[in-house]
Formats: sequence, structure tokens, C-alpha cells
Amino acid sequence: MALHTLPAPPPTVAAARREFTGGRGYLAACTVGLPTRATRAAVIAELDAAASGRPDPSAASAAVERSRGLFARLVGVEPSRVAIGSQVSVAVALVAASLPDGAEVLVADGDFSSVVLPFVHAGRSLRVRSVPLAELAESVGPSTALVAFSLVQSATGEVADADAILAAAARYGARTLCDATQAVGWLPVEASRFDAVVCHTYKWLCAPRGVSFLTLSDELARDIPPLFAGWYAGADPWSSCYGGDVELAPDASRFDASPAWQAFVGAAPALALFASLDAEALRDHATGLAAAFRLRLGLARPARDSAIVTWADPDGADLARMANAGIVASGRAGRARVAFHVFNDEEDVDLAVRALGR
Repeated sequence: MALHTLPAPPPTVAAARREFTGGRGYLAACTVGLPTRATRAAVIAELDAAASGRPDPSAASAAVERSRGLFARLVGVEPSRVAIGSQVSVAVALVAASLPDGAEVLVADGDFSSVVLPFVHAGRSLRVRSVPLAELAESVGPSTALVAFSLVQSATGEVADADAILAAAARYGARTLCDATQAVGWLPVEASRFDAVVCHTYKWLCAPRGVSFLTLSDELARDIPPLFAGWYAGADPWSSCYGGDVELAPDASRFDASPAWQAFVGAAPALALFASLDAEALRDHATGLAAAFRLRLGLARPARDSAIVTWADPDGADLARMANAGIVASGRAGRARVAFHVFNDEEDVDLAVRALGR
């Protein structure tokens, strides 16, 4: 008689924290994440192999495909709907290329430039209309072709009302592009709800810089020209290295950019860690620390909980206080900014509060 075993429970947040060497006093995951122990070991091993005259492109390509599958699992889609790249702006430019001349693109005031500039400088007559994030859903109208927004705003940490935006877009037949760079890794994201999701992994997913992903609906994928097609966009990349008579991949990988191999070698173990975690537990951990910090500073609670806390700091005095206390934070758009992630705990809240003299 066969024995049936239950699947192992996901690692706890406390267990995941042990996968990082540092983290104490580091409150800048929204700027750049810290590498896991496994990421560090993988990159060093790859560099040592290359330095010894034994680089392994096949193993690096396997890391690319493993990373694609892991990201797909993180955002709840099939790997066939995921394209790989190195920059968010390039992926956004592909989506911009799907729009007809004169199409209206609705964006949020002050959103990250990589989400906005590809539409502004598309070289065609796209009409980019910018409104406050809180008014994004109500501003969608019959002339709106695409709503492009960051799920979590980089400058303020504000979380967009995705439900309202998606409902409004559906009402008027507009497509949606969501930048999830500041979300995936602490906030559960269902990529299938959007026509396109872009995400760089060097922040909350703690991968090396140079690994980004684009998920696409079948309908949008059919409208996008493979402008940046190279050898890795072929149905069989290792046989599409020369000439123009190349059959592109039938799925989203036809939009692949040539991968930065070392970055993907490091990304695969980091993505594996986050894919193994309970997404809700990770969100509760990060937002719980942020809420405790916000409460002790007397800051208002946002409409939707965020792992990022920002407050007015026009002269940078608060940022300087934290830096003098050995805390790594960041400043954006005249605001001090801290972020709480898997490698942080209550002691980091205490350190930051004390540094600020509160």
C-alpha cells in the first residue's frame, strides 16, 4: 500500500530571514534588495568557474528558464506567458508599440519614469494623460486605450486600488499595464488580472540587477511587435543565432531579450526562496513592521497597508539622522523613505525610531 505524505509547509518568515547574511538596520529594500546566501554562493561559483576557463552557458540558460518558471509561480501564470529581460522600460516600450497612433494612455502623477517615458517618447502621437493616483480609476473613459501604473508607488509607498482600476478599465474596454517592481516579494500579485505586468527583481525579490520579467495576456501578446527580437527570442535559441530566417517562439518568450547570464544565475535561488514562502505571511510581516513604525512616529495609516513608509523630509534632516545611526534608508521626491522586508524585524523598527528621536 502506497504511503501518501502531505506536502511540507512553506518556510516561516523567521526561517527565511536566516537566508540573509545582513539586514539589521537595512531599510532600503525599495531601493535594492540584499542577496541571499544562496545567491551569493551561486554567483561566486559561476565567476570562479569562468575564471578557471570553464564557463557554462548551458547551465546559465537553465538558470534563466528556472527563473522564468519561478517568477510565473510567484505571480500565478504559466511560464509560457512570461518574457525575460533586464529593464522595465524596454518591456513597457513593447507594450507602447502595440498602441495605435493617437491612443490615450492614462498614468499616475509622479509615477516611476520607466513606466511613463516609453509612452511619452514613443515617437508617435500617443496622448499621455496624468492624474493623481487616487483618481486613476475614475479618470478612465471611452477614449482610454491603456492604463499604466505602478501597483506600489516608488516615491510614496502608496498602494494603488487595483480592483477599482481594473473594473474601470473593463467598463471602457481599456487595457492595463501594471508595474509590480515595488510589490512582488512582499505583496501578493495575480498577474493574470492585468493585460501586462512588468517587474524588475533586484528590489523586493533580492536578485541581482539585470533580471526583469514581462507577463502578457494572449490578446495583448498578439498586438505587440517583437521589436527587440534577438537570438534568444527564437523557438530554439541555440539554433537561431544567425541570419534573419528565424522562427520566433510561439509564446511570450518571443519577446525575450538576450539574458544577462550571471544575473540569472544569482536570481534563480532568490526567486526559489520567495516562491517557497507563504505570500500572505510575508505581506503581514512586512506591513506589520511598517504599521508599527508608522504608529510610533504618529503618521497616518494609508488607505491600503504598505511595506514602505514615507514622510515629508524636504531638507533631508531625518534621512541624515538615520544615516548617522547606521541605518540605510532612502529619500525620494522630498520625502524620507523606509521599507521593511523579510530580513527585518521589530529591532529594526526600534533602531529607526530611536535614530529619529521619537
